[in-house]
Amino acid sequence: MEKIRKLERKSRLRNLSWMTAIFVLLIIWAIIVLFPFYWMLLTSVKSYASYNAEYIPQFFTLSPTLENYIQAFTAVPLARYFFNTIIFTIITTLIMMIVVIFSAFAFSRLEFTGKNLIFTMFLSLMMIPNELVIITNFVTITNAGLRNSFLGLILPSVTSIFYIYLLKENFEQIPDELYKAAKVDGTSDIKYLFKVMIPICKPTIITVLILKVIECWNAYVWPRLITDDENYFLVSNGIQTIRESGFGRENIPAMMAAVVVISVPLIIIFLIFHKKIMEGVSRGGTKG
Repeated sequence: MEKIRKLERKSRLRNLSWMTAIFVLLIIWAIIVLFPFYWMLLTSVKSYASYNAEYIPQFFTLSPTLENYIQAFTAVPLARYFFNTIIFTIITTLIMMIVVIFSAFAFSRLEFTGKNLIFTMFLSLMMIPNELVIITNFVTITNAGLRNSFLGLILPSVTSIFYIYLLKENFEQIPDELYKAAKVDGTSDIKYLFKVMIPICKPTIITVLILKVIECWNAYVWPRLITDDENYFLVSNGIQTIRESGFGRENIPAMMAAVVVISVPLIIIFLIFHKKIMEGVSRGGTKG
């Protein structure tokens, strides 16, 4: 018995050592990941004079100020960039959710000629580099005369093959017996989709919704390419404009304040819904 107790004690100590080592490594990794955000926030509350007077970077400040945030909104039309981004994000996400949900439903439940071939061709499009797609979209939008317009910004982003695939895999986890029983009761496909499939697959749908919002909020290359009118700039383009201007190059604290303001909505969304995101991704990637 004494030997068994010693072995159990050694096993517990070994497990405790491993857990402690993992915990320490996670703390170190968290510090490395979170430090840039802390430095960004710290710089944004330093005054212009105190920031320039620092020969050695200070990791804290005793006199924080909100003056930089006021300058960020007055020196450049940051509020307009916010408004444009909100419009772009809401409309693009809503249209994409309609396209993705109906496409995933068609590929997972409906039977039509060439379904598997069409879906395979859809998946093969994921192998095409984004640069080629951007060039094609740019030529198409330009020829249609949609440059410097919300329609030109929105149209190329209203679908996603990956999200269709993710939601299709989730829809296919719902037993076929439910669909057959619903059809026997005279339920239409649309009613079955909204009453049965969408409520069951709600975590994945919320995940797709949140990821699309983040994608739209962070959009940079396409808006930068298709718009040169500040009236249609998004926040990502606005940050680049601030950086390239004399204001952004000279007043780093105000530049950081603008970045903080733009980053906060996404951070809040992720902190609120990160469990839903992980749950939806895991459900979408598991069959059976």
